[in-house]
Amino acid sequence: MDTDFKLIKRMRQGDEAAFDLFIHKYYTDILRYCTYHCYDSEEAKDLTQDTFLRFFAGFSDYTHRGKTKNYLYTIAGNLCKNYYKKAKEQPTEPLDKVTLSENLEDALTSQLTVRMCLDRLPEEFREVIILYYYQDLKQTEIADVLGIGLPLVKYRLKKAKEQLEKMLRTEG
Repeated sequence: MDTDFKLIKRMRQGDEAAFDLFIHKYYTDILRYCTYHCYDSEEAKDLTQDTFLRFFAGFSDYTHRGKTKNYLYTIAGNLCKNYYKKAKEQPTEPLDKVTLSENLEDALTSQLTVRMCLDRLPEEFREVIILYYYQDLKQTEIADVLGIGLPLVKYRLKKAKEQLEKMLRTEG
């Protein structure tokens, strides 16, 4: 029996320690995932909490199939998509000028360039890149999370890499 199955069984029996253990087990991964989508650490924390709230709200209907983490990624992905749509609709305020050392400025510029290029990718490509490179999921796990076939994951990953490479060449 896998540990998630035992944990879910204990949660169904009302064991509060099991709920805490479950959250601690997956919180960091889900938070990292949300942070890559919204870039605002406070908003990422809110999205992470909402992910667990949604999971527990539908807990009575949840059927464990051995991929609890993938299910949490699916919930978080839907919440992040909604956040991303809202963020695109809101105007952004200009950044204040900050004095930075040259190395830090270069590092931040590179990171911002990659994030800007990621944002310009079509959503289905961006999602695959984030899950693969930032969440370290295998392609089969990405297929499970997104509910698509493995060949489509491979295609999207290839096309996303090509588009990112092209964008980064023009930006750099």
